[in-house]
Amino acid sequence: MSYPYQIKTADQYKTAYEKSVNDPEGFWGEIASTFYWRKKWDKVLEWDFKKPTIKWFAGGKLNITENCIDRHLDTIGNKPAIIWESNDPDEHHRVLTYRDLYAKVCQFANVLKNNGVKKGDRVCIYMGMVPELAIAVLACARIGAIHSVVFGGFSAQSIADRLQDAKAEFVVTCDGAFRGNKEIPLKGVIDDALVQCPFVKRVIVLTRTRTAVSMIKGRDVWWEDEIKRVETQGNPECVAEEMDAEDMLFILYTSGSTGKPKGVVHTVGGYMVYTNYSFVNVFQYQPGDVHFCTADVGWITGHSYIVYGPLSAGATSLMFEGVPTWPDAGRFWEIVDKYKVNVLYTAPTAIRSLMGFGLDPLKGRSLDSLKVLGTVGEPINEEAWHWYDEHIGKKKCPIVDTWWQTETGGILISNLAGVTPAKPAHATLPLPGVQPVLVDENGKEITGNSVSGNLCIKFPWPGILRTTYGDHERCRLNYFATYENLYFTGDGCLRDEVGNYRITGRVDDVLNVSGHRIGTAEVENAINMHAGVVESAVVGYPHDIKGQGIYAFVIYQGAHGNDDALARKDITQTVARIIGAIAKPDKIQFVSGLPKTRSGKIMRRILRKIAEGEVDKLGDTSTLLDPAVVDEIAKGRL
Repeated sequence: MSYPYQIKTADQYKTAYEKSVNDPEGFWGEIASTFYWRKKWDKVLEWDFKKPTIKWFAGGKLNITENCIDRHLDTIGNKPAIIWESNDPDEHHRVLTYRDLYAKVCQFANVLKNNGVKKGDRVCIYMGMVPELAIAVLACARIGAIHSVVFGGFSAQSIADRLQDAKAEFVVTCDGAFRGNKEIPLKGVIDDALVQCPFVKRVIVLTRTRTAVSMIKGRDVWWEDEIKRVETQGNPECVAEEMDAEDMLFILYTSGSTGKPKGVVHTVGGYMVYTNYSFVNVFQYQPGDVHFCTADVGWITGHSYIVYGPLSAGATSLMFEGVPTWPDAGRFWEIVDKYKVNVLYTAPTAIRSLMGFGLDPLKGRSLDSLKVLGTVGEPINEEAWHWYDEHIGKKKCPIVDTWWQTETGGILISNLAGVTPAKPAHATLPLPGVQPVLVDENGKEITGNSVSGNLCIKFPWPGILRTTYGDHERCRLNYFATYENLYFTGDGCLRDEVGNYRITGRVDDVLNVSGHRIGTAEVENAINMHAGVVESAVVGYPHDIKGQGIYAFVIYQGAHGNDDALARKDITQTVARIIGAIAKPDKIQFVSGLPKTRSGKIMRRILRKIAEGEVDKLGDTSTLLDPAVVDEIAKGRL
């Protein structure tokens, strides 16, 4: 496969960028025309950030799976599309060629149809990292059902919230999942969630861990039995459903600054074009390369750079079920050598955690196949960048430090591997089609270099979110109402002396823990549900491995035998049950009161300074309702 839109030199980047700004419709129209469309679009772009309404390639008809699978069959049908490595290093790996993938996606698409799933229905997918997860995602897209993948670490309550919000009547899950030395009882968690969701009609269960599960008659069916049924029907073809470019492809829930997660909606045409374009350019993908993105498909990174981006480009995508430190901290490097991985895309958290094991796990590993390294999820600190560069890339692999969000669909700011310069801890330059601006608190643009402000984007790109499911007003308020005619990212940003962008972290009440966004309000709501808690406030603080840790200040009426350590465990357990283990607080400090303004607003800014250890920089506290409480909290800092 050739990519006529792949940028090969710094000059080509400049030319492409200029064209994308001066003639965005011509620029994106040309790229889109290299895909397979059943009917060409009427108009490349219509947009209005006030409403907001954004349409890319409206009137164009296509199916994304024909672009990810069918169009490759004649040319690279026998090439590996997905290589799967098990959690257990002794279990045999699996390779699915494009032809295998086609057969399996058609099969499971027919399973969905046999079980009553129709175009426009929402299907919740809650699975471990097995190839069937990718197959289920693509099968939904093939028949025009809207998939909503939920990460396998979320709790029953989190799943119930998402099912209710999406009104998803169908669930695809596994009996359980393996992750490191843990076995996660996925079906059991789904059963607990469904107590609150009687509208769910069908649960399709894949066998993975062979753990005992309860199968409810009339609701639950086994994946394997349903596949057999399709086989007895003679494995009929499943013709891909014709979709409009602006039809919904998927909903993916993300944390916001209010308690309830919001369902970010991406549509078929623009998302396909943008994930492919960013994949081919940022990683400088060459046909035949093995691309290893270590994310989970439950996050946007897995959607865009394990499934849709690589497959639409005819790439070989490696999918790993386990974790980087099990059975030992050499697992990633073993996988890189085993499959001759060319592109490794992982999170700074993983890199920092592996650094902690020293260089022993790298002994006997060649890593010679690597050509490009990438990072995602949070800004990478310089120390981790240099370690990654020196010990993994042997100083010969460009590192792409990619900045983007669930809402952006794909990478917005990043160097292009080996084409545009890298700078440690900087995402560097925007991709063609992306127009970043920095603004001050009042929305006034900050021009020039060596400046910092709030990062906004002033023009749509094809991968931009279209709405938040079932609540368009929330989308407007969150992203388009803060600053007029701008998409607000929620991130602070610095532009250096030559125009490189460096992300400095969230400016709203959202934490970035191990590259995952977690709303402070969400964690507070969960803590406040614990019986002994009167009130809580949650802030982030610097954490050596996770980037940001969660620090909770809690007013607690110790009902449970006054044992602080036990109370902390109880609260942590409550958060894990309500949200999931990823949101557990790292530190819980019991306090008698919280710093509040006279109107009752909690001053998180002060708590953030205390959590960060900057007790001497608290600023003026005299306007608070009870200034004395601040000294008491500062003294008790953990």
